[in-house]
Amino acid sequence: MNQSRPDNVVRLRVPVPVASVQGTLALDLQPRHDPPRAVPPQDRGSGDDATPVDVRRRREVERWAHRFAQAAVEIVGGDRPATQLLRWTTGEVYTDLHRRALLVARAGGHQPGAARVQPVRPQVLSVRTCFVEHGAVEAGVHVRYGDRSRAVAARFELKRSRHESTPRWICTALEFA
Repeated sequence: MNQSRPDNVVRLRVPVPVASVQGTLALDLQPRHDPPRAVPPQDRGSGDDATPVDVRRRREVERWAHRFAQAAVEIVGGDRPATQLLRWTTGEVYTDLHRRALLVARAGGHQPGAARVQPVRPQVLSVRTCFVEHGAVEAGVHVRYGDRSRAVAARFELKRSRHESTPRWICTALEFA
């Protein structure tokens, strides 16, 4: 059978040359011959900060963020009232926490923050911070709930109120994944 096409037939697909990296991430897979650059221990942190910060301050903020995140996941689960974090959140973050707690309570048939209602208590396993400015920290949080894990991202900013002499960390963004 003759496979030739008549001259009046238009091809629907135009052949496109395929590059060796099309549709993939172009990585340089050549071996490195130079050793990695050594970083002195005092310069090592838990992340690549946009603003340098000493280790003592980082640990202090990570402990604070850990406590905040633990309270936040307990609020969403219904074990704590949202008002416990009112002082350390912006209005938008507080409203979102309260809304999430109400939705979970409605689905579970209980009142949010009234008493311990979760069969398994969520546990914050780790917090990683990045100082993006002198007074702003972004944190990634690993939360374990039974056999499942969740991620929470947060941004904290140092704010000074009219009534206080020292600034305090305020959660300005909170995202659950």
